[in-house]
Amino acid sequence: MSGRPGLFLCVLFVFACVEGHVGRAHAEQVFMTPETFLNESFGDAIPAPSFLWLKADVKEAAREILDRDLLGLRTRYWRNEAQTVWMLDEIGKTQPISVGISVREGAIDRLQVLVYRESHGWEVRYPFFTDQFKGMKLVDGFALSEQVDGISGATLSVRALTKLARLALFYDGYVRAEAQSGE
Repeated sequence: MSGRPGLFLCVLFVFACVEGHVGRAHAEQVFMTPETFLNESFGDAIPAPSFLWLKADVKEAAREILDRDLLGLRTRYWRNEAQTVWMLDEIGKTQPISVGISVREGAIDRLQVLVYRESHGWEVRYPFFTDQFKGMKLVDGFALSEQVDGISGATLSVRALTKLARLALFYDGYVRAEAQSGE
């Protein structure tokens, strides 16, 4: 390439542009911080975080919901008398999607994509998609009470958010049952 420095620079420039574009395609997109979600969920009275210990029975149920083994020893959540709030992650295609879910009286009050890291399927962050979860409950084991409408081209992201909705509802029921049995 010593005889064609212009061609070499052109190829190098194209490579740099393509590499920069590909890198941004998988960049983390923060749509809301966990702190903002908590503030919007609880107002000025954000409770101290609590922990759900992931005992064998919890992990078994989570395995059924997520179709994979759950890692970790505990998960953090926030609770007052009326609601629980969960910050959960699930893999879309290859990257985790971080979601905030508020559960009130056994039903989803709000589901919000906090951080999206995939190159496709980001449409799940919009209210036209997330609002459909409002009011959904668990029925017949771990099924949602309503059908979730998908988005063409975002199947894996839709599946991830649906799993997280089911998991948050299960977790909410579990911690509320534990609290009632302990009283």
